[in-house]
Amino acid sequence: MSAYADHIATVRARFDAALAATGYESVLIYAGQPRVAFLDDNPAPYKVNPLFKYWVPVIESPKSAIFYQPGEKPVVFLFQPRDFWHAEVKVPEEEWQQYVELVVIDEQDKMTAWLGDKIKSAAFIGEDFAEPVASWPVKARNPANLIDHLHFHRAIKTAWEVDNMRHANRLAAKAHLAARDAFMAGASELEIHHAYLAAMNSRESQVPYNSIVALNEHGAVLHYDVYETQAPAQSRSFLIDAGALYRGYCADITRTYARESGFFAELIESMDQAQQALLAEIKPGINYYELHVSQHLKIAQILADYGFVNGTAESIYEQGYSSAFFPHGLGHFIGLQVHDVGGFLANDRGDTIARDPRHPFLRLLRDIEVGQVFTIEPGLYVVDQLLEAHQGNADFNWDRIAELRPYGGIRIEDSIVVGENGHNENLTRDAFASLA
Repeated sequence: MSAYADHIATVRARFDAALAATGYESVLIYAGQPRVAFLDDNPAPYKVNPLFKYWVPVIESPKSAIFYQPGEKPVVFLFQPRDFWHAEVKVPEEEWQQYVELVVIDEQDKMTAWLGDKIKSAAFIGEDFAEPVASWPVKARNPANLIDHLHFHRAIKTAWEVDNMRHANRLAAKAHLAARDAFMAGASELEIHHAYLAAMNSRESQVPYNSIVALNEHGAVLHYDVYETQAPAQSRSFLIDAGALYRGYCADITRTYARESGFFAELIESMDQAQQALLAEIKPGINYYELHVSQHLKIAQILADYGFVNGTAESIYEQGYSSAFFPHGLGHFIGLQVHDVGGFLANDRGDTIARDPRHPFLRLLRDIEVGQVFTIEPGLYVVDQLLEAHQGNADFNWDRIAELRPYGGIRIEDSIVVGENGHNENLTRDAFASLA
């Protein structure tokens, strides 16, 4: 069997189990449709329902849907309207069409007519803010127990999914190198952003999230996406957090660069070594939270080694000092979504794992299993808002911290496929290596 054949067999089995566990006969998965801005008729860029593209790699056909009843072939209703206002969405013939019943419709009423009374027993998954979707006589709309069951199990990726993510990482790595070269050439943030998109031959709406392209002190803003149009008088540092899509699957890569050798370049190298040391600790059976704490201790050691904070790594972490420099979570699941959901699910029944108030922004608290794919993205920043709580604390070397402030911060992010006995695959570093 092909990788896709194995994938759709797994998806069917997961939906069979979820429907059986929650008492639904069938499911209707709506691809979604564009939303318009308030008091406007101009739609925002369309993003497909992730549970729709879980079945088929179709990401640009809004108003489509999938109907699935266990034991029967899934039906894909591909919406292709007769519309002289917009270009027709072209869906090439591909392998996935062999495993579904494909029904092309130009009106949504044709889908409900095809389904007849079957729609009344279906659980609906998707957005239903618009008519006629809002009035479809389905049995339930977005039942949490069904969605939780699906989200818990899709944390384990199929071989087809991982291969799509390899492709996405190669696309993103190529664009990252183009962005790095633009930074070294003295480009502005907007020009670097354009270089990134050009390297992938992509529109801005075709990347999975707003790219973070931050020069100098802007690197301390965790989700910076302003894009200054003029280059600064001196480009000291560059932090880029940007991804790519391939067949609906995401890459999410962060790298940080120094303009010149010296203090900041050495700090980047130390952070890179700390991140790679943590990668060696990933193995099935441990909890992701343990990795997060281990990374904090490694960053705490860097804070001590570089003289930012006085103390041992353990004392710096225990007193909460490292959180002032590394405030976000270590990483998250990734796949159909950049921040794949399900990181707090304790089981497929919807029970959740309580968040630790000390690390409230950590998106993943599950035990590590073979087949999971998640990011590892430690950071070290000068965020004045967080440092305010420590003003006057003699354990902080404020003069040394001031030296780092003009550089903003550092983040390094890789995506990891968990393998047996610690034999993991680094999708990100393998992608860069393939381009070397």
